[in-house]
Amino acid sequence: MTILLLGSGGREHALAWKMLQSNKCSKLFVAPGNAGTSQIATNVSLNILDFDAIKTFALTEKVDMVVVGPEDPLVHGIFDFFKNDSQLNHIPVIGPSKVGAQLEGSKEFAKEFLVKYNIPTAAYDSFTKETVEEGCHFLETLQPPYVLKADGLAAGKGVLIIQDLEEAKSELRNMLVHEKFGTASAKVVIEEFLDGIELSCFVLTDGKNYKILPTAKDYKRIGEGDTGLNTGGMGAVSPVPFADEVLLDKIETRIVKPTIAGLKSDGIEYKGFVFIGLINVKGEPIVIEYNVRMGDPETEVVMPRIKSDLVELFLAVANEKLNEVALEIDERSATTIMLVSGGYPEEYEKEKVISGIENVKDSIVFHAGTKMKNNQIVSNGGRVLAVTSYGSNFKEAIKKSYQNIDKLHFDKMYFRKDIGKDL
Repeated sequence: MTILLLGSGGREHALAWKMLQSNKCSKLFVAPGNAGTSQIATNVSLNILDFDAIKTFALTEKVDMVVVGPEDPLVHGIFDFFKNDSQLNHIPVIGPSKVGAQLEGSKEFAKEFLVKYNIPTAAYDSFTKETVEEGCHFLETLQPPYVLKADGLAAGKGVLIIQDLEEAKSELRNMLVHEKFGTASAKVVIEEFLDGIELSCFVLTDGKNYKILPTAKDYKRIGEGDTGLNTGGMGAVSPVPFADEVLLDKIETRIVKPTIAGLKSDGIEYKGFVFIGLINVKGEPIVIEYNVRMGDPETEVVMPRIKSDLVELFLAVANEKLNEVALEIDERSATTIMLVSGGYPEEYEKEKVISGIENVKDSIVFHAGTKMKNNQIVSNGGRVLAVTSYGSNFKEAIKKSYQNIDKLHFDKMYFRKDIGKDL
């Protein structure tokens, strides 16, 4: 099979690495890809939102399957674009329909879905520019800290958690009236703060059947001790040590089953990943958010733990036969540590030469923000590399990742030294 994978980050490098282990994948294109994917697959310079260009490429190269890494093309309806085009509708797209992608594309849509199907989530209300003062009154009814979420896509940065009531009101006005996150915050969801420890649950579904992939926990804050600004993620651990059988059973019964049943009941076509962001509050799992693709950097620890053929799983998704294939999981732990550009998640410089990748032993280096320039690998983003390792437990795996990070270098390279310390 010829497969086209859309995206350019660490998630896509990990998906590419895993798909290429399948004897069903004879050719893999990654658009636009990065320096890491260029070493194992063929990078293509395509804009992932230019569906017409993707169509031309898919027909020219006789693509048999499209796998969508990031959320943007899904929210913009790439699944429907292929399905409704007579020249393309024989090519399965791994990812939900445009309506299904609203689970991530609109916080309000997601909250309404959760409430409709009695899936545990925080109390909330949503507001617009016109109802900003009502939003301020709603804040007064809650206990601090206050959680403000931009309704639309804001690249993982549209959530604010604020201790002070007056500051929360001011930020609400900033988001709604002054468009702090542009059109993404034309509507803002305010919800009650939940105190607990977070984890991510990943589900692969064909719209009827589902497989629960390994759990993971990522670390969002830039600073050690979970301080400082939110990032796309500074590291991840799988499995989650505190996710015991009792908690996992509650997650499946109360959250996964009603989610898949709800999609089916609403007639929403959904053939892809559901990423459920959860918080464990005193042993009770509560949904914080849905995403409609794999997480990053969680993919870099989840993919290495899947022993089954990923392409075979994707084919089963496309044919609505996911119940007919087995999902085998590696018992070992996997951890990943992100190496980021100095200054990230704020201003940072690109094109820093990266050295030492060839010296890494016993770890996998997934490229996140890299490119080739003058035959050298250089940085090309805020999050640059993810160093993933296996271990009999997460401590052993983390130790290996840190030992290998010592062999890597680029100017102003930064990473957190406390991944997994809270477990």
